[in-house]
Amino acid sequence: MLTRTIFLAGVIASSLGKVYESVADLPESLTYDFVIVGGGTAGNVVANRLTEDPDFSVLVLEAGVSNEGVLDSMVPFSTFVIGLLGPNIFDWSKSDYLVFTKFNAEILNSADYTTIPQTGLNGRVLSYLRAHMLGGCSSHNAMFYTRGSADDFDRYARLTDDAGWSWDNVLPYFFKNEKLSPPADHHNTEGQFDPTVHSTRGITSVTLGGFQWPIFNHHVIQTTKELPDVFPFNLDMNSGKPLGLGWLQSTIGGGMRSSSATSYLADEFVRRENLHVLLHAQVTDLVNLSNTTGEVSFGGVRFLQGSSQFTAKAQKEIILSAGSVGTPNILMHSGIGDRNVLGPLGIPTVLHLPSVGQNITDQPSFGASWSVNFNQTLDAIIQNATRFNEAFAQWNQSHTGPFVIKAATHIAWLRLDSNSSIFENHPDPSAGPHTPHIDGGPGPGGGGMGVAGHVGAGLAVVTPLSRGSITINSSNPLDPPVIDIGLLQNDFDIFAMREALKRAQQFFSAPVWQDVIIGPTQDFENITTNALDEIIRNSATPTLHLVGSAAMSARDATHGVVNPDLLVKGIGGLRVIDASVLCAYSGRDICCRRKRSGFDKATVDVNRHNIDGMSASVRCVEYIKVYMIFPNAPSEADAVWSGPSGLCALTNEHQEDGITACGAVVHAGVRTTQSQKQSSASVSQNRKMPCT
Repeated sequence: MLTRTIFLAGVIASSLGKVYESVADLPESLTYDFVIVGGGTAGNVVANRLTEDPDFSVLVLEAGVSNEGVLDSMVPFSTFVIGLLGPNIFDWSKSDYLVFTKFNAEILNSADYTTIPQTGLNGRVLSYLRAHMLGGCSSHNAMFYTRGSADDFDRYARLTDDAGWSWDNVLPYFFKNEKLSPPADHHNTEGQFDPTVHSTRGITSVTLGGFQWPIFNHHVIQTTKELPDVFPFNLDMNSGKPLGLGWLQSTIGGGMRSSSATSYLADEFVRRENLHVLLHAQVTDLVNLSNTTGEVSFGGVRFLQGSSQFTAKAQKEIILSAGSVGTPNILMHSGIGDRNVLGPLGIPTVLHLPSVGQNITDQPSFGASWSVNFNQTLDAIIQNATRFNEAFAQWNQSHTGPFVIKAATHIAWLRLDSNSSIFENHPDPSAGPHTPHIDGGPGPGGGGMGVAGHVGAGLAVVTPLSRGSITINSSNPLDPPVIDIGLLQNDFDIFAMREALKRAQQFFSAPVWQDVIIGPTQDFENITTNALDEIIRNSATPTLHLVGSAAMSARDATHGVVNPDLLVKGIGGLRVIDASVLCAYSGRDICCRRKRSGFDKATVDVNRHNIDGMSASVRCVEYIKVYMIFPNAPSEADAVWSGPSGLCALTNEHQEDGITACGAVVHAGVRTTQSQKQSSASVSQNRKMPCT
């Protein structure tokens, strides 16, 4: 039995500055210039940028708990642990459940975020993890930092008819976001990244792996020399040309996660007099201020704390940053969506926008592993209570050791062969010749609980053609939305996943591996294609990189939900800044940009999410969105750009039936305080770390 540890709210709040647990602590009028719904990856960046102007007052409403002192979020290694033990306790995927992880356990009342039966997964129903804590998914994702290809952003510019989304125009905002930090072990990083495409002057920490696996690392790099035509070495995947295999960069600083909460709500920012952050604030809908002239506008946000309802007033704008599930859910319950869906539920249609919640995209993932004859693997730590406790003690004392890294150490971005048979019946969904179709994250682990001595690869289709939807079937805003991610419904996606698996088999069959590989844990070669497809459909999971549920499109387009400046079409005073607006995938991450006259202070970030021990790049663009939307905000980051760092990546988009599909990712950051260190120290003294 794992030790249960619950951090008391009062203790957490003591070091959070202007982060409040009760609405009673806020001004009675609850009136602000800007009200931001969601203190996640994007929302916290927007709040930071807006409050650089002391004349702007900002309220952030976060439904979840504080990230402060939560070891499952702080410790990078925990992404691997959580992936093995089950869903993160700080998410929306279950109701009234008790989940034990290596570090924390807590009962959390939250919405039941599960998918409907997935036809492409043989009818499986999946828990769909969404962040339910400050920092959003950047507080519990896999911390991959990949920007995507230049092609991806140039396609954004074409789809939105806005050159501001192009690679050349977005890149400066990546620099504003990132702060390259030395790895925790301070090893020589020469030849592992290109410092000319990074910045050291941003806010979000980015670094290379801070703990070394000498045997595994040698074999990975040697493979790029033995099979250069298949796995060419890429010095830096964040240069705009990600194809190849290279060293993984992560949103980690000082051996701890760097999330939007730890970076953009760091003490120096969250203590601003004009910024208030309220936790445990469940937003239900928006207050309609539409007048008799026909102009549609919203000026307030209704939310719950416990059983009490409150209304926060926004004098300038409401900014929805509730994520790819939360944002369309709130829009529809506010009367913004398809009248044919809202009407039968008794929800008056304020604005008929049929694209709300439609044409969504997520990337399917799949894992494979091989037994090896050496013990320098993650399994050796996970399966051994003594080694686990020693590693945690080292991290707790100095933020060094194996707990400063994740399951994957490298990443490969690959394209399908141009003559692949799949292209006879399907268009190429990638944005261009420098954009991957598939990726793989090789890592020194992957055998799962109860097994040791393995290496593995987390595989994903990063340009899927399958589409799904987010909708509602109740007028009660507290009822969970209907989530259909449509995973593996398109033939292209299952074909691409088979190809990803073939590349992984080819990788671990390179000559350098012959003396250490014992064999695959599952035979994928001596079976029929149909049998392999069944294995994939019965095992594949989403990467949780959901995009497109409030997709942006050109200003004069009849489809889409928001314009290129992220203002909701046909509505005054309402903007969406999160992954839901993305109308294209780039790699496995996402990025957004926007400008608006008179509204020039904000930023949005993106990162990755790790599910079931498999690496996934998911949330990179959100930080960028805000910087681009409010480009004139003053920042020290405007000075010099040098050194390694990187934001997240975009995913590729496919236009279907005249409607663009969007994809996005979110980012993470971490704030260290004295109370945080004391909390983690006291926890370690009273916990016995089991191996299961």
